[in-house]
Amino acid sequence: MRRFFLPPEQCRSKTLTLSDREAHHALHVLRLRLDERLAVLDGRGHEFHCRVSAVQRHDVVLEVLQKNYSPPLPCSISLMQAIPKGKTMDTIVQKATELGVARIVPILSERTTVQLDEEDAATKSVKWRATAIESIKQCGSTWLPALEPALSPKEFLARGERFDLHLIASLQNDSQHLRRHLERFRTDGGTLPKTIAVWVGPEGDFTPAELSATKSAGALPITLGPLILRCDTAALYCLSILNYELQSPVDFEKQLN
Repeated sequence: MRRFFLPPEQCRSKTLTLSDREAHHALHVLRLRLDERLAVLDGRGHEFHCRVSAVQRHDVVLEVLQKNYSPPLPCSISLMQAIPKGKTMDTIVQKATELGVARIVPILSERTTVQLDEEDAATKSVKWRATAIESIKQCGSTWLPALEPALSPKEFLARGERFDLHLIASLQNDSQHLRRHLERFRTDGGTLPKTIAVWVGPEGDFTPAELSATKSAGALPITLGPLILRCDTAALYCLSILNYELQSPVDFEKQLN
C-alpha cells in the first residue's frame, strides 16, 4: 500500500487532505484516482487507511476508513551524531530512521569540518526532516524521529539529560564492546534499558577534552571493533546492534525470563 505523511495536527478528522509536496507526488507521480486505497502516517504512532474521495487540481481528499496505532519501540534511542561533510548526514538520517531511532541530535564537535550559521542550520534541519519523512514512508514506521537543532557537545551536556545507558563510540583503549555493557546492565538491574544515548564522532574521533566531558557525564566508551570505521558506518553499526538486541518485542520478553 502506498504511504503518505501528514503531521498530527492535520489528522484529527475523518477526512484528510494531501497538499503541496504530498499532493504533487500523489497526482503527478503515482497518478492516484478516485477510490484508490492508501495509507497516511502521522509520525506519532498512527496509520490511517484511506480511500481517495476527491481529486482536485492541487489537493487530494481522503476518507479515513480505519485508524491503527502502533506503540513506540521498547527502547528509545537517541543518536548524538557529529555532522560529517558532504551529504553523508542525509544517509545517516535515512538509515537511522529505518533502524527505529527515536531522536537524532546533530553535533558540532571541535573536529567537525562543517560550519553552520543560523540560516544554514535551519536549511539543513528542514532537509533532514524531509529525509526522515521519506524514510518512514518507505519502511512503514509510524514514528518519525525527533530531529533537534545542531549544537556542541558542551551545549548538549549542559542539559543534564539522563539515560538508562549512555554510550560513546571511542578509539581509546578503555573502550568495551557494546554487548558487554548491555549484559552488565541486564545483570545488575534485571531488565533491559528503556532509554539509550549513543555518541558517534567525526572522522578522527571526538577530541580528548570532548571524550573526557562526555564520560564525566556518564557515557561509557564502546569499541566498534578492530577496524576504524567511517562515521556513517559507525552510526549504522551501533544502531543495528541496538535494534537487534532491544527492539524485538518477542526477544525482549525472552531475555527477561
